Amino acid sequence: MLEQDGRDVVLCECFARDGLQHEPAFLPTATKVALVRQFAEMGFARVEATSYSNPKVVPQFSDATELLRALPRRPGVFYKATCANVRAVERAVADAQAGIGANEISLLVSATESHSMKNLARSRADQWANIRQMAMAAGGRFRLIGTISMAFGCSFEGHVDAQTVIEDVGRMRDAGVRHVALGDTTGTATPVTTRALFRLMMAEYPDVVPIAHFHDTRGTGLANYVAALEAGVRHFDCAFGGVGGHPAKVRYGGGHTGNVCTEDLVDLFENMGVRTGIDLDRLVSTVEACEQALGRTLQGRVARSGLNPLRTAAHAPAGPA
Repeated sequence: MLEQDGRDVVLCECFARDGLQHEPAFLPTATKVALVRQFAEMGFARVEATSYSNPKVVPQFSDATELLRALPRRPGVFYKATCANVRAVERAVADAQAGIGANEISLLVSATESHSMKNLARSRADQWANIRQMAMAAGGRFRLIGTISMAFGCSFEGHVDAQTVIEDVGRMRDAGVRHVALGDTTGTATPVTTRALFRLMMAEYPDVVPIAHFHDTRGTGLANYVAALEAGVRHFDCAFGGVGGHPAKVRYGGGHTGNVCTEDLVDLFENMGVRTGIDLDRLVSTVEACEQALGRTLQGRVARSGLNPLRTAAHAPAGPA
């Protein structure tokens, strides 16, 4: 079920968290707050706002509580914060008890042992124990979002067994998670593998909402998102300018692993007759605000070429469920 009426898909804008984790320079809190507010105002029903990371490990998010305090809750909008461990969830709970903070938190696991040790410094078994403890610590205060990294292939181990991923979806469900993102962490998915894995997930766990979280490492992000849409996925993660993808000190795929570009995805979906709920009149100006914040030109094409002028006012069906 979608969060708001009048849209066929729900996009989560990830610039402020997954996008900024790749940035070595600290972005001022006021700048982040202004951008997150702009994202919510222009129609994003989900915004990844920050992370309760250890400030010594990821200084970019040392202002998590300060940022969330400055974000008034908006009806129909979920602000998400990433949590890596029980201590992070406890910080989220403390903020929630103070009447501020996120109303959605994400829990992360890797589909492969090698990536789990590299990215989380924990074995998969230890991380699953961590996930269960985190879900319990959340105490039902948040909507829980599970993310399975390397779901479509691993830069360390190569092929990932689809059944391993499906079993991980089941473990998330058992922990109380009802929204699960499959992550194409290094851009190895194809439309064929995308359709197959999401269809398998939805057949096995029809009560779990699938989310596509893909990186555009090899320029296949938009094609894979169309394939996910055709498979029945209605929730997609993206980031303005295609920024982000991994912490600055951890480089996969030659270091270019940006998220699927928001402005390009919105333009594509809208021209397919898929209603995103995003204010198109504010799309390019928001890209410009993101570029100004980072001090450089970003990777999106629509910001340079403009919105597709052939978009019709009539919307066709979103595609097969």
